[in-house]
Amino acid sequence: MTHAPDDLSDGMRPGAPSASAASDAPCPPQRPAQPRTPRRQLRDTPADVERARESQQAQAQAAREALESRVPLVTKIVIAAVVVAAFILSFAIGRYPISPPELLSALWNAATGHADLIDGKTATALFNVRLPRVIVAMLVGAALAVSGASYQGMFKNPLVSPSLLGASAGASLGACLGLLWGLSSLAVQLMAFVGGLVAVGCSMWLNRMVRYDPVLSLVLAGMLVTTLFQSGTSIVKLVADSDDKLPAITYWLMGSFHSIDQRDLALVALPMLIGFVLLLSQSWKLNVLSFGEEEARSMGVRTGRVRLIVIFATTLVVSCAVSVSGVIGWVGLVIPHLARAIVGPNYKRLLPASLFIGAIYLLLVDDIARNLTVTEIPIGILTAILGVPFFVFIFRHNMRGW
Repeated sequence: MTHAPDDLSDGMRPGAPSASAASDAPCPPQRPAQPRTPRRQLRDTPADVERARESQQAQAQAAREALESRVPLVTKIVIAAVVVAAFILSFAIGRYPISPPELLSALWNAATGHADLIDGKTATALFNVRLPRVIVAMLVGAALAVSGASYQGMFKNPLVSPSLLGASAGASLGACLGLLWGLSSLAVQLMAFVGGLVAVGCSMWLNRMVRYDPVLSLVLAGMLVTTLFQSGTSIVKLVADSDDKLPAITYWLMGSFHSIDQRDLALVALPMLIGFVLLLSQSWKLNVLSFGEEEARSMGVRTGRVRLIVIFATTLVVSCAVSVSGVIGWVGLVIPHLARAIVGPNYKRLLPASLFIGAIYLLLVDDIARNLTVTEIPIGILTAILGVPFFVFIFRHNMRGW
């Protein structure tokens, strides 16, 4: 009796399909072969690396040349001459014009202790009305322009203005509350100043709460605080008396220098000068920040401390400016671009140039506002009308430094 071997193949085992049966079974349909896509190249070719390196070197060389370029002496002389000319011109025009000889004679007599030699009307118009207004207009223009230039450098954004972190919105709410409660003009100015500081303090607090990207979170916090304080201003206007308080609030929000006197000048001069000194002291650090956060840190710059100083100084000067003049827009956005087109992107020269050009610009606009019509035009309206086309022209034809 023979036994089947134990190592039978599967085809010969009981229950397994035969070869013929397997060949007759229908085969499952096969998909048509798809063309194989080439695997994505993960590494750059040497040529791409070389082109990227050359592009970075070209950008660094262009930035270095722009920072090292010098301002011609003629440009400096022209800016200084325009400042003096605008200062003298502002006295020569108005309801009571003062000629340059009369101006120089009055200033000399006042400086040498011979004020009794000055005509009474001239002394009143000069020292009580015209001189404080001219100096405050120049200080406000300088404050808004240098603050805008500092913010544009710190945030590396050409569309940033001094009101980014809510200083103008906070000052507006504080002043509107003072006008609603019928406080004195000095109290209204103090409330506007405190309101600007509180608004920027809220932005800084939100920035520390979020702990995200330090620049982006600061911008977002400023937008939120600005919206909140603007809503508060709208509520104040809603509940204000439409016959008495509302016109005063609306006129103040449009900006004007019509009520400036010696007290206002004494109130804002020292804080603004302190803010100017602080901002000018950070000019070279703003140059380093323009190359990026990590580059600045690698060069030993404490970026957080620089931002804190710049924010404090800009808040100080902007709050002082809004407290005496109301809300004046477009100066801090337009003038830094004009100064950059004249002196270049180096902040050691850009900040002083913005300061002087901003003073000239707002002083001339104020001259137009008080002499164009019989009734004085709010200066905030004129800065918006002149600023929009001016900004479009500069932004289209000159983006030097960005």
